[in-house]
Amino acid sequence: MKLPFPLVCFLLFAVAQFNHQPAHAADPLPSSAAAKRDLNWPQFRGPDGQGHSNATGLPTTWSETENVRWKTPIHGRGWSSTVIWGDQIWLTTATPDGKELFAVCVDLATGKITHNQKLFDVEKPQEAHTFNSYASPTPVIEQDRVYITFGSPGTACLDTRSGAVLWQRRDLPCNHFRGAGSSPILFENLLIMHFDGFDYQYVVALDKLTGKTVWKKDRDADYGSGDGDLKKAFSTPLVITASGRQQLISPFSKWTLSYDPRTGDELWRVHYNSFSSTARPLFAPDILGGLLYLNTGFGKADLLAVRPDGSGDITSSHIAWKATKSIGSKPSAILLDGLIYAVHDSGTMICLDATTGKEIWTHRLKGEYSASPISADGHLYLCNESGQTTILQPGRTYQELTTNTLDDGIMASPAAVGHTLILRTKSALYRIELNGGLPDKRPESAPLN
Repeated sequence: MKLPFPLVCFLLFAVAQFNHQPAHAADPLPSSAAAKRDLNWPQFRGPDGQGHSNATGLPTTWSETENVRWKTPIHGRGWSSTVIWGDQIWLTTATPDGKELFAVCVDLATGKITHNQKLFDVEKPQEAHTFNSYASPTPVIEQDRVYITFGSPGTACLDTRSGAVLWQRRDLPCNHFRGAGSSPILFENLLIMHFDGFDYQYVVALDKLTGKTVWKKDRDADYGSGDGDLKKAFSTPLVITASGRQQLISPFSKWTLSYDPRTGDELWRVHYNSFSSTARPLFAPDILGGLLYLNTGFGKADLLAVRPDGSGDITSSHIAWKATKSIGSKPSAILLDGLIYAVHDSGTMICLDATTGKEIWTHRLKGEYSASPISADGHLYLCNESGQTTILQPGRTYQELTTNTLDDGIMASPAAVGHTLILRTKSALYRIELNGGLPDKRPESAPLN
């Protein structure tokens, strides 16, 4: 049937108007599928696992009363960072004594807690250092499913809408001794986790649909000591593609191993003197054919630049450079435009040339640091244990923009999606946005500039 020309014009106009409707300021999700993907923060350190966000329009100033969309108290004690999928934010917490372990879901738009589910009761919790918590590993999330682990006390897969437990495992032994810290990752059909404790040290890959073990590899490593305290570690692995192969980069105490992520077969290894590695690796495929950056951990942290194209023990052959000054043990570094930014636990920040390891600048920040920095909206965000977030302009000179303070300390790394910054303090969760995410409050007669 041929439509009248005026009707055709009207329909085309209506479609054009519909496709160009602006998203409401309070709507957490733009309409396009690509934008929705950008609004997910699925794992520790974000979509790429290295701290980068596509968020824009973020505020550079905030307080307890300025640019806060909502603030939601979180019960218990937990240092896990948040993960975000669609309209949900997931995190974990625990009673301070570690006897009750919870998964918490917060609605992104309203800050309302929609799930507060106790997953595990622990009759006799393991020892955890007073600095740590019993809920420090960050979840990993995908469409319809979130994967929660507390280390050896328990791992579970939940349906994100109903909160129902789809499967759980409590038979993965490990005396974490100072508390668990490594976060799980997803790769294809696998949920991959580190268990590097006082007694057992291994990597395990579970079928993400069933929770059944697909492969498990004990750490085949000489620690140079029988002291279990020198065998534990807290680092989260990273899957990269280098030298024509996918590699699971797996740092732990004294060593980093590269595995085939599908099978657990070892590809290469690097040795160092530090123990209890915590920071997540960085990978730069465009620098010198692909450089991998490894933080060696506690004792004395160094930053190693490694060429991940070898086999066997590549310690003496594939380390491109080593930085030994002002490298912290806990926060992960971040790489931007050929520069590496790393903050020391004690607050000294260093900028290095990613190709050579040459120091570009150092600067002393306020406070002490456990959280890892993120980059978003052209800035770097660094949160300290006193609740301060310092915002920097990245570059070859130190440029501090602002420092903003909340009421409690920050141990969890921030997340940024859309026009929103999510901060978790020791006691609450915040959604930070310009004007609190509400429409512009200026009078209609106010100038735009």
